[in-house]
Amino acid sequence: MHEPQDLQGEAKADDDLILSVEDLAVHFPMGGGLLGHGKRVLRAVDGVDLKLKRGECLGLVGESGSGKSTVALSILGLLTPTRGRIVLDGQVVANRPSGDRKSLARTVQIVFQDPYASLNPRQTVRRTLEDPLRVHGVTAKSEIEDRVAAMLRHVGLRPEQADRYPHEFSGGQRQRIGIARALILNPKIVICDEPVSALDVSIRAQIINLLLELKDTLGLSYIMISHDLGVVEHMSDRVAVMYLGRIVENGDWREIFERPAHPYTQALIAAIPDPLHHAPLATTGGDLPNPLDPPNGCAFSPRCRYADAVCRREPGPALETRADGHSVRCWRADEIAGQAALASTEGGHP
Repeated sequence: MHEPQDLQGEAKADDDLILSVEDLAVHFPMGGGLLGHGKRVLRAVDGVDLKLKRGECLGLVGESGSGKSTVALSILGLLTPTRGRIVLDGQVVANRPSGDRKSLARTVQIVFQDPYASLNPRQTVRRTLEDPLRVHGVTAKSEIEDRVAAMLRHVGLRPEQADRYPHEFSGGQRQRIGIARALILNPKIVICDEPVSALDVSIRAQIINLLLELKDTLGLSYIMISHDLGVVEHMSDRVAVMYLGRIVENGDWREIFERPAHPYTQALIAAIPDPLHHAPLATTGGDLPNPLDPPNGCAFSPRCRYADAVCRREPGPALETRADGHSVRCWRADEIAGQAALASTEGGHP
């Protein structure tokens, strides 16, 4: 495993960018045999580039095991990258001492998938929201009370509910508490890690609409991590598609959903019930390959209906950015995109 680079310090800021991830890699050494022989490396993330603009929602999608959560933990400063560079609001994230981690927490927070598991059942809502404020230096009782009450109103709860415990709330209300906890320090970026997948279908739309409303009201930037492209399509301005630790497609949400250029993206979109009111563009079989033993050539080739000899022989090309800003990593991207466009023009039939 490579030694982590010393990435601390300031970076030249682009006023429009709140986050820049450059060549991020997170590798984990796995146990080998006697004296370490046969030791292997799990490349959970391997050369990811991402950019998030102020006020934007970036959808990060892919199957379980594709590396989405590892990227999120690296941005939060909870995993040290093997290599790469993360610039968060002009500051480079890496090996931060505890004081700098506090500063990072005031910039980026996370909403977890399971609201019940992520809340302390022994703490009231008031305690859950007050503790981060005290840790970060807010000591005036009146200010703490005002901020807790205001945040509960922001997420659609009543201030008098602050003295209840998590088990006294419904699943949707608990997720509202989780959102309030993420926002209580006034962060600039919120990472939403499957924020509605554990909720009943009947209340998912309520939480999605709440997140969109808070984004506009508080001027937030989101990273929406999900395997549900229906949610991503509704919330995201841009979409990045991950497969086996790498970005395989990246672009404006409309480009991704209407003119997908990577066969894996096509397969994900085809899995949405009645996607965009047309027939599936593609399907894929099999499971995500073992990241400890990735296939030869393009990692997606064993599951790809377009794969030919070069796909099975050569690793996927570099992520190529086109004139319209749409990026794709595929040897046959132009041909596949052309077929997708033709299918869309002819009413969705491949």
